[in-house]
Amino acid sequence: MTHQSQNERVLSFELFPPKTAEGMDKLKLAVERLNSVGPRYFSCTYGAGGSTRERTFATVGWLREQGIETAPHLACIGTEKAEMRDIVGHYIEQGITRLVALRGDMPSGMGRTGIGTFRYANELVAFLREEYGDRFTIEVAAYPEFHPQAPSAQADLENFKRKVEAGADTAITQYFYSAEAYRYFVDECERMQIDVPIIPGVMPITNYNQLARFSDACGAEIPRWIRKRLEAFGDDKDSLKAFGHDVVLELCQQLLEDGAPGLHFYTMNQSGPTLKLWNELGLSQ
Repeated sequence: MTHQSQNERVLSFELFPPKTAEGMDKLKLAVERLNSVGPRYFSCTYGAGGSTRERTFATVGWLREQGIETAPHLACIGTEKAEMRDIVGHYIEQGITRLVALRGDMPSGMGRTGIGTFRYANELVAFLREEYGDRFTIEVAAYPEFHPQAPSAQADLENFKRKVEAGADTAITQYFYSAEAYRYFVDECERMQIDVPIIPGVMPITNYNQLARFSDACGAEIPRWIRKRLEAFGDDKDSLKAFGHDVVLELCQQLLEDGAPGLHFYTMNQSGPTLKLWNELGLSQ
C-alpha cells in the first residue's frame, strides 16, 4: 500500500438531504460543527431515480452559500444525456468543482426500458470527461467487500477499473469493518494497475438495528464478533455507542497507519460521533 503524509490526506464528510424543515435545521447545526474542524469537502447524496433531486439541490445550494466545498452525488440510472446536462449545468452555476459519479439504484417499478442513456457509472464518468474536460474532480465508488450485485470479485474489480480508465480521479469505498478487506482490495487494485487514491468510507456505529438494515441492503459485512456484541447490548445505548466508537476508532487508526490516503465519514447528518472519532484520531490540520 502507498503512504501519504498527513497534509495530503483527504478528509471528508457525507450528508443526505433532509426531508423536513426541522431536519434541515438540525443539518445546518451539524454542518456548522463538522465544518469547524476543516474537512476538505462535504458530499451530498441523491435518491433513487432522482427522488430527492430538489432536496439535494437545496442542500448543496445552502452548503455553497456557506462557502463550503461540496461534492454532490450524481446518479445516472434512468437519466438521459439532456437531463444530465441540465443537472450538471445547475451545479456549475453553484460553483461545484467535485462530483461523486454513481450508477445509482434502480427506482422501484422501472423496467429495463426506463434505464436511460447510462447503464453503468463508467459511462457517466466518460460522459462527464467528454462534455466538461477537467472542470471536475470526479469521485467514484469502490467496494472492498465487493458490490452485492457483482457476479464475482474479479468482475467487480474490472468494473472499478473501467470507471478509473474512463477518467475518475479518486474512489470512496463502501463502509466496512475489516482493515484486512481494505488492505487486500488496495493490493489487488495495484496488481491491476488501478492507480487512484482509494479513500476508506467510515460509518460510525451508534444504532445496531439501523446499521444491520443498511449493511444487509448494501452488502457491507458486520463481522460476527461485532454483530454479536452489538446485539448483546440490547437497549443499553450508551454501552453500545462506547463499544461502537472503540471499534471504529481502532479501524481508522489501523487504516491510517497502513497508509490510507484519507477518510470519508458517513455522518448520517450527526456531528457528535464523527467529531469524537476525528478528535481522538488527531485529524485537525
